[in-house]
Amino acid sequence: MTYAHVPDLSKKIDYSEFTPHQARIMKRLRDPDFERFELRPDFVESYKNTSPPWGFDGLGEFTYMRTYSRLKEDGNNERWHETVGRVVEGVYNMQKRRTLEVGQEWIDYQGEKSAEEMYDRIFNMKFLPPGRGLWAMGSAITEERGIYAALNNCAFVSTENLREDLEKPFTFLMDASMLGVGVGFDNKGAGQNIIQNPDNSVGKLKYQIPDTREGWVKSVGLLLRTYFLGNPDVEFDYSLIRPKGESIKTFGGYSSGPEPLEELHESMRDTLEKRIKHPISVSDITDLQNLIGKAVVAGNVRRTAEIAFGEPDDEEFLNLKNPNLYLDELKHHRWASNNSIFARLGMDYSKVAELTRMNGEPGYAWLENMKNFGRMKDGFNPNADPRVKGGNPCLEQSLESYELCCLVETFPTKHENLDDFLRTLKFAYMYAKTVTLGETHWPETNKVMGRNRRIGTSMSGLAMFKRDKGVDALKEWSNRGYDEINKWDEIYSDWFNVPKSIKKTSIKPSGSVSLMPGVTPGIHEDHSEYYERGILVAKNSKLIPALKKANYPIEESVYDKTSYFVKFPIHNPGMRKKEEVSMWEQLEMASFMQEHWADNQVSATITFDPETEGHQIADALNYFQYKLKGVSMLPLSNHGYEQAPYKEITKKDYEVLKSQIGKLDFSGVHGEIADIEKFCDGGAGSSCEVKLPK
Repeated sequence: MTYAHVPDLSKKIDYSEFTPHQARIMKRLRDPDFERFELRPDFVESYKNTSPPWGFDGLGEFTYMRTYSRLKEDGNNERWHETVGRVVEGVYNMQKRRTLEVGQEWIDYQGEKSAEEMYDRIFNMKFLPPGRGLWAMGSAITEERGIYAALNNCAFVSTENLREDLEKPFTFLMDASMLGVGVGFDNKGAGQNIIQNPDNSVGKLKYQIPDTREGWVKSVGLLLRTYFLGNPDVEFDYSLIRPKGESIKTFGGYSSGPEPLEELHESMRDTLEKRIKHPISVSDITDLQNLIGKAVVAGNVRRTAEIAFGEPDDEEFLNLKNPNLYLDELKHHRWASNNSIFARLGMDYSKVAELTRMNGEPGYAWLENMKNFGRMKDGFNPNADPRVKGGNPCLEQSLESYELCCLVETFPTKHENLDDFLRTLKFAYMYAKTVTLGETHWPETNKVMGRNRRIGTSMSGLAMFKRDKGVDALKEWSNRGYDEINKWDEIYSDWFNVPKSIKKTSIKPSGSVSLMPGVTPGIHEDHSEYYERGILVAKNSKLIPALKKANYPIEESVYDKTSYFVKFPIHNPGMRKKEEVSMWEQLEMASFMQEHWADNQVSATITFDPETEGHQIADALNYFQYKLKGVSMLPLSNHGYEQAPYKEITKKDYEVLKSQIGKLDFSGVHGEIADIEKFCDGGAGSSCEVKLPK
């Protein structure tokens, strides 16, 4: 089968427009002597009329069409069997290139047999690549431009060397964010640089910003160097940036126009001008990163997220989101990151726990545990991950500075038995390990990723698994699964001639990916047994006619006049209400998976009743600090919000709604579907959900 992502070798490319590193990658991808790996067309076509096992009464298929179905060159949108084909071919192309580059033998029929099994397990949603993998793998993003960074979920960058790095931590965060990668950062560079007055004695520097991601990022770097080094001020020319509404072919969606970038430059100038002749502060670092995050969200349809890390005794950091002190800043840009502290084992948690009780922040990351432990059951090991500096926005990954990581998600409830699950783990692991073979355009990142080969093989639907099979089975599947992944890491690391992965397992919070097979996200419980899942959909979305034809409840959004509010009735048998699952039980589940499965971290957002459990947070942290590596907490709200994303309904209400809804049919959908949720795919209430100001 021929897909739109096959590189057009006849197309002339001006490599001078790219960095030397990127040009080298692109030339290698266009090598006419390399025979690309392709699945047999009749194999892929054999799945064309097979109904995928979409979950949650139509919500799964809608999520796929809205978020991951790419526009093909013939003007039609991918269907699931084509998306899976594109992804699998992309994976095995990367494997084939690496195998040949290191002098190993590549045997086509063996590769084909393996790829077909991976295809079947993805098609039937026994495991799924991360959302960015479903979107980018095997597309022009990787096959023509070699932007392998876009396949990764998470990143972290430290400012501890800000005196030498200057603008680099900020431009790295912006570049990664524009690729959809969620980024964590710290403020350890506070005090290292003095904000300087621009030197305009020789006139301003003029920079015409190219209509590229690289151009936007470079403009921010130039502006920061003006104030970090006292360089001449920069006069920006935005005329090359395409107008608002024009199509973005490679990454999908539509252009925002230059306005978000202009606002970013203006806001950064305002922030820095006020600080001239002062050392850069904790607030300055966080504000600059938050302003960048805000601009990325406004200027790009791809999702991103930020987490800021500070010290537990730093009053300045702890007050950054205090609405009594900084309400304007909070509404303008400080909402763009979740803020967490580097908690210290044995510390007094009473003060920070009270802040968490009031508004859900700060979250907690125990660097000592991240550095010195894999799975907690495997015991203290000072060589486990000694260079770790922080984590990603959802906090399921330990990360060094400038490190990226790829996650992959498995669904135990979609398997007939343990042996079937263990077989799936081979291909889930293989997907993530293959992503580590792709060079990024950041030398610092390639250095650390080449050494660590860190991945995060995750499980979702664990609340459903526990309901159906019990905790003892979950313990067995976790331990046997971890051993299975280690076995394959020995085999494939040797085959690819790379180091074994420093860590390999996580529990990600999931979100849109887990909606497709219809399972609960990560370790989290569902909302209730019967509920409405409300989603905002742009009024001009090409999916609206299909939703209307199937008679899904559609209302005008009370919050966004450009969107509709669409209700999906959900029945998840036997699930408890969130209020029925105590804070302590949730923490115990997180520590259970940290003990038996995750050698990175378990991403857990622990919901609590502020009235009955809020006063227990300090005691809970004091106990679980030796069992976890990170945790986020969120107070349950008793306030009724109009058009809430989750609304409990009765069995009778569900049956009435369900009887009125017909089968979704997206066969008539053609053209760009640029209606993509922003921020990370952690889902509402997850540890990487940005908590907007009330």
